[in-house]
Amino acid sequence: QVQLVESGGGLVQAGDSLRLSCAASGRDFYGYAMGWFRQAPGKEREFVAVISWSSGATNYAESMRGRFTISRDTTKNTVYLQMSSPRPEDTAVYYCAADARVSRVWSGKPEYDYWGQGTQVTVSS
Repeated sequence: QVQLVESGGGLVQAGDSLRLSCAASGRDFYGYAMGWFRQAPGKEREFVAVISWSSGATNYAESMRGRFTISRDTTKNTVYLQMSSPRPEDTAVYYCAADARVSRVWSGKPEYDYWGQGTQVTVSS
């Protein structure tokens, strides 16, 4: 079965960098879209970024573009989210997700089949 395990969250000061990891297992993810979402207390789950496992093509939420970078290492079956100069408003639980229907999720819809358990990121001012 598919498992997605996030790690790398924690407490970070505004302006410092942080890299989240998502270890994926349970199948060959060739042809999959791998996404990152986040959810702050009292708010809906929000799209952050998505990457094509096969090609490495990426797409970002406009508010994240230029600050966050999504990447993947196919040899390690891991997807990353590099957060540069995070802000207190980036505080949230960050989730990794996977889905085979790339065209359906590419625009940011949270319609993924598989989700990780999330990792908390807290940015202090």
